[in-house]
Amino acid sequence: MKNQLLTLLAATSFAISSFAQTQPDSSKELGEVVITAFEQNRKLMDVPAAVSYIGNKQLNRFTPASIVAAMNTAPGVRMEERSPGSYRLNIRGSSLRSPFGVRNVKVYLNDIPFTEPGGSTYLNLLGFYNINSIEVLKGPSGSLYGAGSGGAVLVKTNNNNQPAGVGIDYSFGSFGLHNANVYARLGEGKSQQTIGFTKLHSDGYREWTRLDRSVFTWDSRFTIDEKQSIRTYLMYADLSYQTPGGLTAAEFAANPKQARPRVGPTPSSAQADASVNQKSFLAGVSYDYNIASNFKNTTSVYGAFSQFANPTVRNYERRSEPHTGGRTTFAYTPTVGLGELKLVAGAELQRGWYNIRVYKNVNGKSDSLQTEDEVNPFLWSVFAQADWKLPNDWIITAGASSNQNRIEITRLNKFPLSPQRRTYANELAPRISLLKKFHNSLSLYASVAKGFSAPTSAEVLPSTGVISTDLNAEEGWNYEAGVRYSYQQKLFVDLNAFYFKLNNTIVQRRDAGGADYFVNAGRTKQQGIEANARYIVVDDAKQFVSNLSAWASYTLNDFKYESFKQLSNDFSGKNLPSVPDNIFAAGVDMLLKPGIYANLTYTYNSKTPLNDANTFYGNDFHLLSARIGFKQVYAKGFRFDLFVSGDNLLNEVYSLGNDINAAANRFYNVAPGRNYAVGVAMFWGKKK
Repeated sequence: MKNQLLTLLAATSFAISSFAQTQPDSSKELGEVVITAFEQNRKLMDVPAAVSYIGNKQLNRFTPASIVAAMNTAPGVRMEERSPGSYRLNIRGSSLRSPFGVRNVKVYLNDIPFTEPGGSTYLNLLGFYNINSIEVLKGPSGSLYGAGSGGAVLVKTNNNNQPAGVGIDYSFGSFGLHNANVYARLGEGKSQQTIGFTKLHSDGYREWTRLDRSVFTWDSRFTIDEKQSIRTYLMYADLSYQTPGGLTAAEFAANPKQARPRVGPTPSSAQADASVNQKSFLAGVSYDYNIASNFKNTTSVYGAFSQFANPTVRNYERRSEPHTGGRTTFAYTPTVGLGELKLVAGAELQRGWYNIRVYKNVNGKSDSLQTEDEVNPFLWSVFAQADWKLPNDWIITAGASSNQNRIEITRLNKFPLSPQRRTYANELAPRISLLKKFHNSLSLYASVAKGFSAPTSAEVLPSTGVISTDLNAEEGWNYEAGVRYSYQQKLFVDLNAFYFKLNNTIVQRRDAGGADYFVNAGRTKQQGIEANARYIVVDDAKQFVSNLSAWASYTLNDFKYESFKQLSNDFSGKNLPSVPDNIFAAGVDMLLKPGIYANLTYTYNSKTPLNDANTFYGNDFHLLSARIGFKQVYAKGFRFDLFVSGDNLLNEVYSLGNDINAAANRFYNVAPGRNYAVGVAMFWGKKK
C-alpha cells in the first residue's frame, strides 16, 4: 500500500497539471455544488465526508440509455450490468452480497426511502431520464441513513424552478435500441408539476437479453406559504428483461454472446424462459414546515407495491411485495456564542408484507408449488447529529443512530405453521468527523464511523429456499482522511484514503444447482485510496474554442479476507472476489462557439478475482467512449441537442457483471461490444 500510495500521489500530481473537468462549467459546478448528504447543505469543499456527485452533465456525456457508464466515472463506485436491465452497485466492495440487484446500499429518492424494508433496491426500475443528480456517500453512513455498511445513495429527479414547457428525447442505435422520453412541465415558481413517460427497448447484445421498460412519473412541488411546502412523487414502472445466465471460461471463449446452454437435465436459459418481469407502483409525499426561523421539519411517507415473476433454470418464483414507510427529520439552529451550531434529529420506519411462492419451472411455466412463504420485514432507526462550524473554518460533526431490524418468515405450505424470527436490535451506529479549511482553497478532513448491516430478506430466504435466521449482521469501524483543493475555479482535486475492518462479513455462495445462499465470512480488511482531479484549460465564450477541459479519477482497492475458514478451506489472506485492485477513468471535453461539442472517455479496470480461492480471474479491460453533438438554445426558449455516441469503441470482449463464487465456475456475462447511437433532445418552453 505504501508504494502504491507514492505512485498514486505522483499520478495525482501529473493529473493536476494534465487533466480537467467533464463539461464546460462542471469544475465550477463540482467545486461549488451544494451537497445535501448528512444534512450538511454545504459546498463540497466544506463537507467532511467522502461524497461523489454525479450531475446532469456527467450523465449526459454518454448514450442516454443507462446510468452505468456515468456512475463508473466516480472513484470508489463500480456499477455492473450482468445483462441489459440487471444492475449491481458496488460501493467499496458491497457487491459481495449481491448476486443480482442492489443490496447493502441505502437509496433515497427525493428524500423518500427507495430501498424496500427487506434491504434490496430495484434501481433498474428508474430509467435514465428519471434521474437528474446522484450523491454517493461512500463508507458507513448509518448515523443518519439507517443501518448499513456499504454507503448510501441520494437520487434527485428534478431541479427546483425549471422552466415550464414540453420536451421530447429520442435515440436509437445498435442491438435494436429505441429510447424515448416525453414530458411536460406545468407551472413555475410556487407550483410546478412534471409529468413524464419513458420507454426503452433493446434486443440485447447477447442471446436472450431483450429488455423492455416503461416508466410513468408525476413529480410535483407546491409552496403553500412562506413556511410550508409539499412535494409529491408518483411512479409506475413495467420492467421485463431476459436473463441469459453465466458462462464457463470455455463457453465464454467459444462464443461469449451465447446464453447459458442446456447441461444434462438442466435446461438452457431460453428453454426455461429465464427472465425478470416486474410491475411496481410508488407514491410518496414530502412535507417541509418551517416551524420557526431556526427550526424546520421535513417528513416523508410512501406506499409501494411490486409484483415480481422470475422464471429461472432452477424454478419459477412469484412475489408480491407491498410495503410502506416514512422518515421525519427536525433541524434546529440555536443561537450560540461561538460559531454556528445545527442540531438534527429524527426517525425512520419501514414495514413490508411479502408473499413469496416458488414453483417448479416446466418450459417457462410455473408448475407444482415447492414453497410458499410469508415474509414480514420491519425496521426502524432513530438518529441525532450535531454540526458545529467554529471560527477559523473548523467544522465538527458528531452523530449516531440506534437501529432495529426484524424479520419474520412463515412457511405456509409446511404444517404445523412455525414462524421463524430474528431481531437485530439496539445497534448503535456512531460517526464523528472533523474538517479544517485553509484560505477557501484547501480543506482537510478525517472521520470515524461504525457500520452495521443486518442481512436482507433475500439473504435470510435465498434462492435455495432454506431459511437462514442464523445469519448474523456484519459490523465494523471505518477510518477515513481526505483532502480537497480548489484553485481559481479552474482546478479541483479530491483525494481520500480509508481503512475499514469488517466482522461477520456476509458473502454469497452457490450450491451445486446454482442457487444462492449466504454465510458469514469471519473478518475482512478493506482499505483503499480514491482520487479525482479536474482542470479547465479554456473557459471563454468569446473564443471559437469556448471550453476545453479534462478530468481523471483513480481507485486503488486492497480488500482481503483477514480471517475466513470454511470447512477445510482457509481463505485468509485472499483477495475479496468482485473487487479489482485498480480502476482508472479519464475524459476530455470540448465545446466550440457554434454549439458543437465532444466528450471522450477512457476507462481501465484491472483483473478481477471471481471466487474466494482466487483461482479464477476476469480479464482486465480498456474502454473508450465518445459523444459528439450540436446543441443550441434558440429564441422563445427552444432547446435542441443532436448527437452521435459510441461505446466500447476498442471492441473489447470482457465481462462486466461477473457471477462470483458461481456453481460449475459459471462466472462470465459478456458486456456489449462496439455500439453506436444517434439521438435528439428538444424542449419548447420559456427562456430562463
